[in-house]
Amino acid sequence: MKLNVGVLFGGNSVEHEVSIISASQAMAAFDVERYHVVPLYLSKDNQLYSGPQLMDVKQFKDLKSIQQKVPQVTLYKEKQNIFVQSIKVLPWQKAQRIDVVVPVVHGTHCEDGSVQGYLETMGIPYAGSDVIGAALGQDKIFMKMAFAYHDLPMVPWLYFDVKAYRDDKTEQLKKIQSLGYPVVVKPARLGSSVGISFVNSEDEIDMAITDALQYDMRVIIEKAVQNLREVNCSVLGDEMDAKASVLEEVMKGDAILSYKDKYQGSSKSKGMASTSRICPAELDETTTKTIQELALQSFRILGCAGVVRIDFMMDAGSNSIYINEVNTIPGSLSFYLWEKSGLRFSDLMDTLVDQAVNRTRRKAKMIFSFETNLLEGYGSKGSKGVKR
Repeated sequence: MKLNVGVLFGGNSVEHEVSIISASQAMAAFDVERYHVVPLYLSKDNQLYSGPQLMDVKQFKDLKSIQQKVPQVTLYKEKQNIFVQSIKVLPWQKAQRIDVVVPVVHGTHCEDGSVQGYLETMGIPYAGSDVIGAALGQDKIFMKMAFAYHDLPMVPWLYFDVKAYRDDKTEQLKKIQSLGYPVVVKPARLGSSVGISFVNSEDEIDMAITDALQYDMRVIIEKAVQNLREVNCSVLGDEMDAKASVLEEVMKGDAILSYKDKYQGSSKSKGMASTSRICPAELDETTTKTIQELALQSFRILGCAGVVRIDFMMDAGSNSIYINEVNTIPGSLSFYLWEKSGLRFSDLMDTLVDQAVNRTRRKAKMIFSFETNLLEGYGSKGSKGVKR
């Protein structure tokens, strides 16, 4: 019997279109002999749609037309089973059972633990990082705090929120000056290089901060790496076992890898898989092993699961290595890194599904609640009737 796998994608995020590209790649990679794939498309206005038409990425050229062509659906649980049901139920329509969900969402309100929290609350088995791992991976401030506790290498950095900047801009600019220009300005909880600016002097900093604050209430300022080389490593696994992929060096057209470099290159429909890169990266064995070990440490510290990509920065002059960020649901699911590591895309999807099922089995053995008679005597006296 085939396993019914829901692939959840889209969402209220600036990375909505990127998610569609990643999901279309993932859905095409599933072995049709083993799985029945059920697309679960979350629109920008938070409506859920499902239908076989959503397997074709060309259907998304006009996002508004989806609402006319594809049924809006809801998820519900009956006993231990999860079902997808059309909102407008017709007599001949049957609800579709879902055995496991693979989230292929990116960015705020999606990859940040929001989707994972919903799936946890519904009791739906799902692939990838849990709520905490996803949230830490998305929030670069808390991520950096966790890494700092474990003495992992990072560039000098600071952060502040919109109130601190408006209340005392001069003080914040002094702190940035202490880092020394050039710096990189980032929204705290975004991805795909959206809202990121490379700033050479104080003349440019206010505009960069203002731009970043359009996307988040907090910003991070990082000391820019001279002679920058950007190297990425993917990790696949969970708390029981994890392994690192080969490395890639990403080539860029600007001082930082931009959204355009990633997704608007010569092959737009391929997402991150079309980005100009050298894979495996041309690094010596010692450097390669160091980065792979740092990737595994980062994965474990944040409590990640599934397929994750950790991005590193290297100073080509000093060969210093710095952790940049963690992508808990990377663009294209980093399948290109795993193919170079000897794992086919279809096998990668098998692994994600297996991990989701195994995690559900492990959690079933854990204690989350107790059978009590706390409410037995709770009556008209309200809380006074309960002894503590």
